[in-house]
Amino acid sequence: MKSKPKTKPKADSKVAARYAVPALDKGLDIVELLVRETEGLTLNEIARTLNRTSSELFRMVNALCRRGYILQHEGGRYTLTLKLFEMAHRHKPIRSLTTAAAPLMRELATKTLQSCHLTVFHAGRAMVVAQVDSPERWAFGLKVGALVGLTDTASGYVLLGFQDEAERMRMLASHQVVEGELDVGRDKLLETVLEVARRGYAQNSSRQIRGVTNIAFPILGVSSNAVGALNIPYIERIDRKVTPSIEAAKEILREIAARLSLLMGYVK
Repeated sequence: MKSKPKTKPKADSKVAARYAVPALDKGLDIVELLVRETEGLTLNEIARTLNRTSSELFRMVNALCRRGYILQHEGGRYTLTLKLFEMAHRHKPIRSLTTAAAPLMRELATKTLQSCHLTVFHAGRAMVVAQVDSPERWAFGLKVGALVGLTDTASGYVLLGFQDEAERMRMLASHQVVEGELDVGRDKLLETVLEVARRGYAQNSSRQIRGVTNIAFPILGVSSNAVGALNIPYIERIDRKVTPSIEAAKEILREIAARLSLLMGYVK
């Protein structure tokens, strides 16, 4: 008679507690809270939101200030600095992507006379990691470091659409809502991103700015999943200046996104 295979014991809460690092947990709680607070919070507000005392967090807040992760403003409010963003940019995959993308994005802006930006998936949202302004007299673009919605933007649809099923579910499970992000039902969202994957790109009127049409193509990597999304927020000229049409701009964007994908190791 064969013996039953031994089952792996469940993690015991006592074991988990044994490896807990309370000071690190406090620091991460503060950082993760301030990510969502663009206007910043006072020490008392941080403590109240985290259900802790001000005295309990005082030394941790001071340590984060000393190390440059947060900044205290006049009036006692604390906000995140760009240190985490800068550290993310030094991470080799993102640095490789932005380095390869820079000359191609300048070419894209020059040929289309439109601004363009590059987004990646970051902490449950889409984050702008590179941007080039239109060479025209005026330009519409997103700031580097800006976080945009995963569920209501062309970039988000592309980042979700060009993934395998397991990775897509992992991304959705970690989704963090950004300010102003519209509520989208899960079924409707999945229907949209699968249609984007079938079509090969996303194109929709901006749900944030009237008069802008967002067009996004995937930047594919070695695994054939999207490592980024290259986006044009297309603005139509209505004066006598002749500029590339939205269809012409889309084809230029398609070609440049494909070239960047090859640089990132994608093989057809």
